[in-house]
Amino acid sequence: MKIADIRATPVSVPLVAPLRHANGCHWGRFVRTIVEVETDDGRVGLGELGGGGETATAAVLGLKPYLVGRDPARLEEMRFVIANPTASLYNQRTQLLAALEFACLDLLGQAWGVPVSEILGGRLRDRVPFASYLFYRYPNADGSGEVRTVDHLVAEARALKQQCGFTTHKLKGGVFPPRYELECYRALAAALPGDSFRFDPNGVWSTEVAVWFGRQIESLNNDYLEDPVFGLHGMRRARERIRIPLATNTVVVSFEQLAANVLQPAVDVILLDTTFWGGIRPCVKAAGICEAFQFGVAVHSSGELGIQLATMLHLGAVIPNLTFAADAHYHHLLDDIVEGGKLQYCHGAIPVPTAPGLGVRLDRERLARYHESFLRLGPYPYDQDPLRPGWAPLIPNTRWADPADGRIPQVPA
Repeated sequence: MKIADIRATPVSVPLVAPLRHANGCHWGRFVRTIVEVETDDGRVGLGELGGGGETATAAVLGLKPYLVGRDPARLEEMRFVIANPTASLYNQRTQLLAALEFACLDLLGQAWGVPVSEILGGRLRDRVPFASYLFYRYPNADGSGEVRTVDHLVAEARALKQQCGFTTHKLKGGVFPPRYELECYRALAAALPGDSFRFDPNGVWSTEVAVWFGRQIESLNNDYLEDPVFGLHGMRRARERIRIPLATNTVVVSFEQLAANVLQPAVDVILLDTTFWGGIRPCVKAAGICEAFQFGVAVHSSGELGIQLATMLHLGAVIPNLTFAADAHYHHLLDDIVEGGKLQYCHGAIPVPTAPGLGVRLDRERLARYHESFLRLGPYPYDQDPLRPGWAPLIPNTRWADPADGRIPQVPA
């Protein structure tokens, strides 16, 4: 079995509403690039890449000369062929490697008649628990979907708990002043007694704000405080002064950074992202290091469709030290590009696919529909806000109020 062709198709899949975050906004849709690797015996493996457009498509197709004619089973060879640790300083191919690794593992599972989790050592669990991922949201054009006030947020969390069975809840912060987001977070904890919580302001606070916020929430049932500041040193300073675990998906996303965190701990919980780390297999390796040095592990979400979600499920199935519910943006999607539509939550978890390979297949009609949507709408700048033209995030964000943003609720002094 040899690689014969590689294809890339950008798609735009709608969300329930525009999702706000500290660095900008998801503009009512996720833009992803679907990667297909075809072999000389007619099998097709699936991968997925964040973003889309001419640049992403050209980057994927530009790797064809490196890979056509090679054996998809030789994954370590592929890593050095397209993302050599020193050469990748100049070409930044880690996320491309991830999409291709997904597809090659999918091919191997199909060829061998086993799910990817069996290739990775065999599943330890049949279902992976997830947290509700709560966002402040802009309204849609018809006025629906907005999440801005405390009441909005609590209602959304309760609705998701009833619909999906979540017992862990994550709030994406860094959008409004810290005092107001503290009020929101406390309201969530009060409204859902017995559940666990986590907060993520995307690394935009100063260390002083992070320490203040962390001390205010110590009495809540926290899993962790995720990326309150940016950088290993800032996280280390915050960790010295906060008595709840700190987590990251930004400052420990490579083995070099993981080694630095082992030598001088700055983070307690490592959020493993199958895209950011360059594939499922590197995440399994990183989880092994975390197990040896007693760091917590969770599965991170980078805005996935069903293909990457399947990689997250197979990862979650095989790592023994998955001690926290996984993150997923997935419930914010209105549809998917896989056969059967969206995978379903049950009691806050999603079953690990059991079909050969990743266990998901492309719905060609949906792929064509959302490719046409991408051609019509194009990409969007993740680091911009559609309702604040010319805005840019300030990091660290030390502001306690932003009177220029009329959408910020009135916050008591």
